[in-house]
Amino acid sequence: MSKAYYSAVLNSPVDHVWNLIRDFNDYPKYIDGVSESRIEDDKRGDETGAVRRFCYGGTWIRQRLTTHSDDRHSFSYAGMDKFPYPMEAERVPAAIDHSGTLNLAPVTEGNLTFVEWFVEFDCPSEDVAPWHDLLMQLIPQWVGSLGRAAEAR
Repeated sequence: MSKAYYSAVLNSPVDHVWNLIRDFNDYPKYIDGVSESRIEDDKRGDETGAVRRFCYGGTWIRQRLTTHSDDRHSFSYAGMDKFPYPMEAERVPAAIDHSGTLNLAPVTEGNLTFVEWFVEFDCPSEDVAPWHDLLMQLIPQWVGSLGRAAEAR
């Protein structure tokens, strides 16, 4: 497994940010490009095992909530299907298996939030670099979108 990791500080209190993201189905509220999300099988959005099906940039993706902790302000998820490389390329990298974790922690000075988001992925070795590079573009965009959504509420 390879890993893409990103961290930042958001200009909002941790409880405020957590309330925005704690429901696994609320993805469209804080990630630009997610047009809709649905939890399958009538599970709650904070229930471990819940599967969300969401549309990101015109592609439908399914992920299962694997851990969820209100105390730690954290959740993890696992992709249900291989995720195809979403960009045109001379040689298109193989689709990946992926999982991710989003952790929040309070920054006491200034009442801010430390956020870390990482995605672990598995693919052939020749495809690690393009996937890592792409994820290192996308994750900061997602964190930036989260920060804007938190400040707007």
